[in-house]
Amino acid sequence: MPEPIRLPAYRQTQCKACSLAPLCLPGSASPEEVDMLDDVVKHVRAMKENDFLFRQGDSFNSIYVIRSGVLKSVCLSETGEEKIIGIHLPGESIGLSGLGSEAYPVSVQALESTEVCEIPFAPLDELLIRLPQIRRHLMRAMSSEIRNTQQMTRLHSKKAADARVVSLLVNLSARFHSLGYAANQLHLSISRNEIGNYLGLAGETVSRVFTRLQQNGQIEVDGKQVRLLQPIQSIN
Repeated sequence: MPEPIRLPAYRQTQCKACSLAPLCLPGSASPEEVDMLDDVVKHVRAMKENDFLFRQGDSFNSIYVIRSGVLKSVCLSETGEEKIIGIHLPGESIGLSGLGSEAYPVSVQALESTEVCEIPFAPLDELLIRLPQIRRHLMRAMSSEIRNTQQMTRLHSKKAADARVVSLLVNLSARFHSLGYAANQLHLSISRNEIGNYLGLAGETVSRVFTRLQQNGQIEVDGKQVRLLQPIQSIN
């Protein structure tokens, strides 16, 4: 049996004071609605690299919003083999996939120092009757999670390793851009081996693709920092 997850206590703040509020909350939500949601949300829990937010099979109790840092979703096969099925950035919701079965179907782990806000689902479910704007926003978050899964399937359908890696870089750069970063700059907390696991490639293959992209003048790599040297559309 795995050791129980022990995470630090929450640090109190407010949704309306958070810089990520435009991403987490619908712009049409009134101050009164945001205050009602604030009464439900638990702010802010810090996680260290490799900490688990929850593990596959844990009872579904809450959904989470990433305040800072990066998380990965990992699914364990019957043989215990790990498969990375998602990479999650600030402002994105996580845990919604546990809603249907009342258990989380994946494990979620921090790739770097990360902060999350927890939204216990039972009180949220009652509150959503009175908060239609936030209910619709939650539905859009669920749709986004489904869309990301579909994009992952399309990545695996691309036979060329270069196309898989480039598609991932383009996807991540667009998501970082939505957070206010430069459109051609991204921070990769995930290792080459983890990228390979995510894309269905060997880690050595991913490293060779990165080398080719650098030699072709398409990217620059400095540790975990990757810069796209061509317009996003032209390297897709």
